[in-house]
Amino acid sequence: METSQERGLTLLQGDRAPTLDDVAREANVSAATVSRYLNNPEVVAARTGERIKAAVEQVGYIPNALAGGLASSRSRMVAVLIPHLVDSIFNDTIETMVGELAASGTNVMLGLTGVSVARTQELIRAALARRVDAIISSGPLNDEIRDMVQRSRALFIQIWELPPDPVGIAIGFSHLEAGRDIARFLVSRGYRRPHVVTAAGARARQRRDGFVEEWALLGGEPATESAVEIPSRFGHARRVFSEMRRLDEMPDVVVCGSDWLAQGFIVEAQSAGLRVPDQLAVIGFGNSSIAGEMRPTITTVDIDGARIAREALAAVRRHAGSEEQPRTIDLGFRLIARESA
Repeated sequence: METSQERGLTLLQGDRAPTLDDVAREANVSAATVSRYLNNPEVVAARTGERIKAAVEQVGYIPNALAGGLASSRSRMVAVLIPHLVDSIFNDTIETMVGELAASGTNVMLGLTGVSVARTQELIRAALARRVDAIISSGPLNDEIRDMVQRSRALFIQIWELPPDPVGIAIGFSHLEAGRDIARFLVSRGYRRPHVVTAAGARARQRRDGFVEEWALLGGEPATESAVEIPSRFGHARRVFSEMRRLDEMPDVVVCGSDWLAQGFIVEAQSAGLRVPDQLAVIGFGNSSIAGEMRPTITTVDIDGARIAREALAAVRRHAGSEEQPRTIDLGFRLIARESA
């Protein structure tokens, strides 16, 4: 006889979204009892409720938060998930995306994931419960999230990165290559003692790895390093600059994970009487508005966030029309050399 665990695994391995009937079979109750429990748990006996709750988790069922409220299979709602908004390199992407979605009559569910897989999973589950047409996410993923998304009918779009095996569609660029490009640029400009400041996040670590690998291949001295939290802020520069001053030899260039962090280093260096870039060069990331307005202007890596948004919206439209989709869209990046390096 098939055990409840085996029945659950059979459902999890399927290519369809689990239904109310699946939960009912797993809990050995009627679908009506499951429905009553989901709408009002108090009307169901406690032990029965516990079985239903366990069955929901076992089969991966996501209740429809909009049940009965839709006249068609489309909700005209898109979930947009990003790590943070404060000092964010995602601002251009979000502004373009939200504006164009609203103009097309689509509602936007905006969620902040931080760097937490659990928080990302919670938000994706909430989005699927509202039967969104698409989820556009730059949050971290795990196998459970991948399974949950693949069983749903919603389009899933990963932005700002190009994983080798995207869950749905990936629109972005290679962070590893961005790090390598920065290393090649610094060698070409004659820098020898880089200090790499890496934020806590998978994409930032990829850029760091690309930089360190390429720097070693080019024969550079080992880079010194520091780590900061996400989002990297102007104020983090004060702590890291203090760490750098205690090194046996002061670095000649700082590689930052954001333009706001780069701005902080320029201010700290100038306050300490150092000339930028003559005594300390600084490189940012993201090409925010401040990068071109700061004095000295900040050398940075430009990412076309607005284009990422437009490509994501085009993918949503293709999905609505059941058109064929590319799995990855590589938008690349460009290094902009300015006064700080």
